Amino acid sequence: MTVTEAAQALAISRSKLYQLIASGALDSVRINGSRRIPVSALHDYIARLSTKEVAA
Repeated sequence: MTVTEAAQALAISRSKLYQLIASGALDSVRINGSRRIPVSALHDYIARLSTKEVAA
C-alpha cells in the first residue's frame, strides 16, 4: 500500500504514519524510491495494539 492508502486504512494522518515507520512500530519497504507498507505490516501493527489493550 502507499503511505496515503495505509494512513487512510488506519484513519491517521500521513505524518503520523511516517512517525510510526520511523519509530519502528510499523514496517515498510522502499521500492524504486517509493515507500510501501505491506498489508501484513498493518495487520501486525493492529494485532500488537490489540494485545497491548488487553494486557493493560
